[in-house]
Amino acid sequence: MGRQLAGALGVELAGVLVGQGVAGLAPEAWAYGADKVYLVEDPVLGPYRTAPYARALVQLVKEYKPEVLLMGATSLGRDLAGAVATSLGTGLTADCTSLTIDPETRLLEQTRPAFGGNVMATILCHRHRPQMATVRPRVMPMPSRQEGRRGELVRVDMAFNEAEVRAEVIEVIEEKNKAVYLDRAEIIVAGGRGVGSKENFRLLDELAGVLGGTLGASRAAVEAGWLPPEYQVGQTGTTVRPKVYFAIGISGAVQHLVGMQTSDVIVAINNDSQAPIFKVATYGIVGDFREVVPALTAEFRRQLVPGPG
Repeated sequence: MGRQLAGALGVELAGVLVGQGVAGLAPEAWAYGADKVYLVEDPVLGPYRTAPYARALVQLVKEYKPEVLLMGATSLGRDLAGAVATSLGTGLTADCTSLTIDPETRLLEQTRPAFGGNVMATILCHRHRPQMATVRPRVMPMPSRQEGRRGELVRVDMAFNEAEVRAEVIEVIEEKNKAVYLDRAEIIVAGGRGVGSKENFRLLDELAGVLGGTLGASRAAVEAGWLPPEYQVGQTGTTVRPKVYFAIGISGAVQHLVGMQTSDVIVAINNDSQAPIFKVATYGIVGDFREVVPALTAEFRRQLVPGPG
């Protein structure tokens, strides 16, 4: 996306690496389209803490004056982006699902769900720079990796003093035994309010098992207690880009669509032929999932699971 935006503006695309021992990541940035990489390294920047990282980015922005500054809408990215925008006195649009350049005004058009996800709002920053936005991981397609592509590495010297940093990282504890990795799944079988009950998710689980896939759920299904929160797909859950996404009993609210609409293939099963999910579906089946899903499971089992002998 950064490469496309830079091309539309006719400017260079620059990446930023902040931390300690991160110079080795520059070739990755070049391979994905960066023309140059600004590098800020210091022992104080080893563990992430908001203040020194924000200071590094603010200083870079003031020195090089970019038109646009983009960050990932990860837990750290959200924390950092807000601090940087506040320090610079500019606007910030969080959790964007689309970024484009208006060819006439050359402004960054930042689109994201608004009003509880009921509408998609396009936000412009007319007067302040840089135009800042965060983008959720996997919402936009990855560009092709260009092996061997080289760019410029710009080392920027900054002085940091540990005594000036108010926060201290005492210990880092890695998460273990996570049961669900939706963001890595190639096949997801997701259910929504239309599934009707926790017991009915058994039908979806059987289909996922035959396909070697992972269960998923809409916010409504999670709030109903049918699956734990780690299974939730959507704006307030996990953003996914599997090869195949089954949307079963899911109406297609904007909050859910922003988390899965870039899947390679979307199969929608719903008894409401007017459900919005069909507008983004590759294949749609109008019918009772309690009849459709077992039939699909049986056929996939026949095709994919070897019989005895």
